[in-house]
Amino acid sequence: MSLDYKKELEDAAKTMILVHEPESLIRMIVRTIVQKVRIKHAGILLRDKARDTYVLTVSRGAQGLKIPKGYARMDADNPLISLFRDPPQQHAFDRRVIIFDKIKKILKSKTASAALKKSLKGALYQMEIFEATACIPAYFRNELLGLLLLGRKKSGHNFRREVLDFFVALASDVAMAIRNAQLFTDLQEELEKNKRLFLHTTVALAAAIDAKDHYTHGHTARVTNLSLAIAERLKERNIVSFDQEFLEQLHIAGLLHDIGKIGIPESILNKDASLNEAEKKRMEEHPLVGETILSPIKELGESVLGVKYHHEKYDGSGYPEGLKGEQIPLIAAIISVADTFDAMITDRPYRKGLSKEEAIAEIERVSGSQFDSRIARALIELYREKKV
Repeated sequence: MSLDYKKELEDAAKTMILVHEPESLIRMIVRTIVQKVRIKHAGILLRDKARDTYVLTVSRGAQGLKIPKGYARMDADNPLISLFRDPPQQHAFDRRVIIFDKIKKILKSKTASAALKKSLKGALYQMEIFEATACIPAYFRNELLGLLLLGRKKSGHNFRREVLDFFVALASDVAMAIRNAQLFTDLQEELEKNKRLFLHTTVALAAAIDAKDHYTHGHTARVTNLSLAIAERLKERNIVSFDQEFLEQLHIAGLLHDIGKIGIPESILNKDASLNEAEKKRMEEHPLVGETILSPIKELGESVLGVKYHHEKYDGSGYPEGLKGEQIPLIAAIISVADTFDAMITDRPYRKGLSKEEAIAEIERVSGSQFDSRIARALIELYREKKV
């Protein structure tokens, strides 16, 4: 038989190793085998790691596999799976591939052990169910990740040894691709798990900040939500361009923007009168205290900039560094507008909060001096659309 399909399958296998979801390429490989090798059908059982079972993921061929209901998967103790996972230690058994007709010969042999015959008899029955004349395992090291099932050739001839050897090598590449995909999935799940844990920790820290400052309860959540709304509006209007990661960083920065207040005495935070100059100076330290707390956490990235610079002003009169204009990171400039608006409408013991309309008028008045006018305009639009 001509192996003109060999290069095509080898190239597909190499490509498959580079992708994180190889199932579509596995389908292509099975389809190519059916068409080029001219067999009636082929299928691949892939391991479901969570359930430790093998599922018929891909099946191709004009005839198809006539599988009774309930037999579309094989558990680890299935005779065919067991044969490859825990093969009898007999020289007559080739772990790389089993052929239906050869199993029948071994069962008739007087030299084969009773244990081997028992294992092969169960496997033979499973091959009959799947109408498979050959089974080729896909191993990663000693772990069985899948099983290639080959139906009979349309010509009625047996598979040549060189063809089977090629499929054995191909199965090794398939196993590597499956394992790579599993590792990528596991990594993604671990990252998502860590992200959820981090966000829960962030929310807990934000709650601790709110609990310390009795007069601004809920401020953190309000500033965070308003910051995200402003950012979405800027993106909708094509005023600024950013990706999903920026929004995630903004979310975290909003929750943690006042974390530095943990280092400010409660006598200052909860004072029921205006702060004196010394107390104001101490209060203005909280962005740098926040940076000191968060900077060791490298994963926070741009979020730390939002915490450190959210009290900077567009005209350079803010703190802690007196940044001006576009020197102020976008993440901080957004939080600055949201933070100031919420502070203005919040009641304090020494003053009553402004109405939203009054606060918006003040935001508009200092737009371009205290605030980036683009961001101030986004907030004003949201207010006028009754979204704030």
